[in-house]
Amino acid sequence: MIFESEKFVFQPPPAVSAARRVLIKPDVGYAAPYPVTTSRRLIASIIDGIRKVSDADIVVLDGAPNGESVLPNFRTLGYDFPRVLMLDVKDCIWVEVDNPLPKPLAVPAFWIPNVILSSDYLISVTPLKVAGGKGNLSIPNLMSLLPSKKYAEVEGGWDALMELGIDKVIADLYFTLPFDMGIIEAKQRLDYDEDPTGGVVKDVGKIFVGDPFQVDKEVSETLGIRTDYLQLIRMAESGMDTI
Repeated sequence: MIFESEKFVFQPPPAVSAARRVLIKPDVGYAAPYPVTTSRRLIASIIDGIRKVSDADIVVLDGAPNGESVLPNFRTLGYDFPRVLMLDVKDCIWVEVDNPLPKPLAVPAFWIPNVILSSDYLISVTPLKVAGGKGNLSIPNLMSLLPSKKYAEVEGGWDALMELGIDKVIADLYFTLPFDMGIIEAKQRLDYDEDPTGGVVKDVGKIFVGDPFQVDKEVSETLGIRTDYLQLIRMAESGMDTI
């Protein structure tokens, strides 16, 4: 679904009313405001919508690929919501979860924060960012849930994972972490090469909401953004050989 960004009010689906814990995964990898990171305004709207239908615990979780704490970023960006637990991936207990695909594209198992497994409803919330011509949308947003201790601080680091093919890794992560909802904050579009704080911003004025695959697909088709991982997901779902 597509909404006008200025009029957007989060309407939680019925499943949220039955949840005991709702986990929100924003993009707060930088201490820079929207559109580099998910805006406080949107997260506040999501929290308010949840509170209207549920007394569930609400967890906001993100991590930094360089191993630094994201908690200072939460504070800088004004993520000071009452009765909301702010968590850093690096401070969580991690568990290894098998990729459910019979034939994984690149990664047979991922280390992830245990709090994800104990949450009943999972929401990925990201600004509309295009890095090097490729969309960094609600599914790629899940990459920063991988703990740096397990991926950055080992032989080969993140490069060893990326050499497997970033789109294949993202597709595998999609199946391993079945998030329920993706929200793409497309009030503006940010295009950049490597550093999002130095990117080019264009006004779009929309909010996209839906199943993570469908919402990424809708943004990709509506705005002409390249998302190779979506094709890999389709192929994996249909049982086609993609290796």
